[in-house]
Amino acid sequence: MILIAVAYANQSTAQIRLSLNIGSQPCWGPTGYDHAEYYYLPDIECYYNVPKHRFVYQDGGRWIFSPTLPPMYANYNLNTGYKVVMNEEKPYMHFAEHRDQYSRYRGNAERQPILHESTEDRYRNHWDDKRYGMRDNGEHRDGDHRDGDHHDRH
Repeated sequence: MILIAVAYANQSTAQIRLSLNIGSQPCWGPTGYDHAEYYYLPDIECYYNVPKHRFVYQDGGRWIFSPTLPPMYANYNLNTGYKVVMNEEKPYMHFAEHRDQYSRYRGNAERQPILHESTEDRYRNHWDDKRYGMRDNGEHRDGDHRDGDHHDRH
């Protein structure tokens, strides 16, 4: 009986670790989600891989995995852009569908609440947005959207 309880407790712990990733979500992520694998950013037609802290976008027909946005979007404000939370593997493989399905959110003037502006305790670790290189106005310092050190091409 004790062995079954221990096995159940271990399984429950593992499920919690897999299903909660609030702390790894960027400060500009939308509130209301305890787990997010990817964000789709309809304004700039790219994705953000939350656990790996990488933007995913096309360049010349190839998917680029980068800690920074493409140069043409260096001044894009991640705080004000709409984000669609996606919890699926490799959502970029369905890019054409997502572009069509979420096109109504392009240029959306209705602003989503974001993590570092929330007063909910579960977002407490996002209140100090300085670690993300954010200015007080929500823009990245020096146009930097960096979450890592290098570009990965796939």
